[in-house]
Amino acid sequence: MLLSQYRKPDGRIQVVARDGTEAFEVRTVKTLYELAMDCAAEGQGLRDRIARLGLNGAVDMERLYAEGSLLPPVLHPDPAHLHLTGTGLTHLGSAATRASMHAGAKAENETDSMKMFRMGVEGGKPANGAPGVQPEWFYKGNGTALVAPGSALASPEFADDGGEEPEIAGLYVIGPDGTPFRLGFALANEFSDHVMEKKNYLYLAHSKLRPASVGPEMLVGDLPQDIRGTSRVRRGNEVLFEKPFLSGEANMSHSIANLEHHHFKYPLFRQPGDVHVHMFGTATLSFAEGLSCADGDIFEIEASDFGLPLRNPLSRAAPPAALARTEIRAL
Repeated sequence: MLLSQYRKPDGRIQVVARDGTEAFEVRTVKTLYELAMDCAAEGQGLRDRIARLGLNGAVDMERLYAEGSLLPPVLHPDPAHLHLTGTGLTHLGSAATRASMHAGAKAENETDSMKMFRMGVEGGKPANGAPGVQPEWFYKGNGTALVAPGSALASPEFADDGGEEPEIAGLYVIGPDGTPFRLGFALANEFSDHVMEKKNYLYLAHSKLRPASVGPEMLVGDLPQDIRGTSRVRRGNEVLFEKPFLSGEANMSHSIANLEHHHFKYPLFRQPGDVHVHMFGTATLSFAEGLSCADGDIFEIEASDFGLPLRNPLSRAAPPAALARTEIRAL
């Protein structure tokens, strides 16, 4: 089952479900967040709740996409209570991609990135159900940084660059007793500033403080073991970049359960009612292939298990001649 949301002309959010090619409105006035919190409180599965509610008329998802009506699959009514986070060096090949970004740096016996990658390969999938080695982790922002499918990913005026990262994200709500509940998985563009990161790997935290987009549709159920998708960058009618991206545990050095554990082990991330969008990493970047994206370029990420592709244009502000210092006032 795939679930999505769109905003009606009256401003109300409508949940949509589909199994196969046809999509239908779910017979409810609640948002997906509200339905999920009800399920968490009552101990009911999301798929079962949708089946019990039933469906109304069919909807044209492509038309809604073109009109700009589609929303991320889940939102929080207060954006400050939605957390955008992620993990890196989790996919086989991701260390090589990271190394190519830092080519020309001072040679060492083994970089910290490679050490962390090897730790994941050796201990990221423990067979006994115990926690494995912790991955690289980063923070991207709160719900104000979550961009709807079709909307622009804005690169700030102080940025050095802005490029796509095609990933799979897990979407979660925290139940009334602090238990994390996974709603499902969706395509994600973990948009980042790779030029800044290339200057020094310790700039990774800065490079990740950018918007991200998730959706349009969320897969309810288990994540496929072997996900084979495509990442593209379009400029007008030209495809500047097209390359497969792989995900799913068959292509990862960490299990999903291990990545989830090391995020939700912190009480900070188990606050009742919060929403989490956690991105699991990638090994495919157009930047690593030498592409510098420009204002108006379109990122397109698709994988058949996740329904419609995720598309977002890049909005890149021209850097000012001199960046003004942020004014801080004393009270």
